[in-house]
Amino acid sequence: MSGKTGSVADKIVEEAQVVAKRIQLRQKPQMKLPIRALGNVSYNPRGGYFRLNGRCKVRTLTVGTVRTFAQTLKMLAMSLDLIRTSRHSTKREAYYQAYNWQQAAFAGQDESDTVMDDVEAMLSVNREQLHFRADEHGGEVAGELIVIDRDRRSGKRLEIDCTRFGSGAYSVPTVVEHLDFRAKAKFILAIETKGMFERLVEESFHQAYHCILVSMGGVPSRACRRFIRRLADAHGLAVYVFTDGDPYGYFNIYRTLKVGSGNAAHLNEFFCVPQARFLGVTADDIIEYKLPTHPLKEADRKRGNDAMKNDPFIRHHKPWQETIRKMLEMGVRVEQQALAKHGLEFVAKEYLPRKLKHVEAFLP
Repeated sequence: MSGKTGSVADKIVEEAQVVAKRIQLRQKPQMKLPIRALGNVSYNPRGGYFRLNGRCKVRTLTVGTVRTFAQTLKMLAMSLDLIRTSRHSTKREAYYQAYNWQQAAFAGQDESDTVMDDVEAMLSVNREQLHFRADEHGGEVAGELIVIDRDRRSGKRLEIDCTRFGSGAYSVPTVVEHLDFRAKAKFILAIETKGMFERLVEESFHQAYHCILVSMGGVPSRACRRFIRRLADAHGLAVYVFTDGDPYGYFNIYRTLKVGSGNAAHLNEFFCVPQARFLGVTADDIIEYKLPTHPLKEADRKRGNDAMKNDPFIRHHKPWQETIRKMLEMGVRVEQQALAKHGLEFVAKEYLPRKLKHVEAFLP
């Protein structure tokens, strides 16, 4: 990932100097930030991820923006101090540190997170480079993989065998840039739910099909996405994605993993997995396997229709448009666990093996 510690610190200092210079010239201080929204991204299939189109907003110091302006400067100062002292802060810790900012303190962590995202976009770096890290769990891994890490105190090389966790699994750390890998696996299977992940581990699917299983635990965290991307790139591994058959699984989980999001378009180049393909569950699976379903909620219909009209990725791929259209016409959604109708071992012994014989049919 681009951006060294020194260069990030330099960027922060340069941004502060621009603000200071405008004050000295008796001009209103300004900050220029890219607009982080789906309406300001485009999808280029060659690159394989959402890119910012270049539209920006200018945050000028006024009576109405003084609090947000101050928060942004204070967040930059906090990051600079962390970098210079070689320390890191979680997003939650950053929120609580801001309690000392008096009138510039955050009303809630959502406000703190938004300012942190703005700083990322403004400097064109990621929060890990700013020495902030997420609080959420990175994901779980099982299968034919050795993760090479370092002991925090001694720096000694550690080899972590992901086949030797018994009934447990390896947990992806929140920062993964320092990891190396040894793998003999044929592919990575990224799974939406921990329940399905544990089912496949219990059925020894990763051993039978020489693969690496990754539990995303819903929308994959940045660490999980970066882990999958680095592992896939390092060993030329195919990535197949297994989610529920609903708009949330299609867009919030799969599309975010594959091409990124509008909100984080300034970082998609590093956190997306362009080689990912969608395995299931699909509307066709509902018919073929006579699966139990649930009615689409109004929010599901809205998300599906919005994607057809506004999502650059969906608009580029006709197979996805057909899939969404069929889902909306059927008016139902389906969960991964619905396959248990045919027995607990059905997914590992029947469904996935059949799917893997026809990889060319997977959705892009």
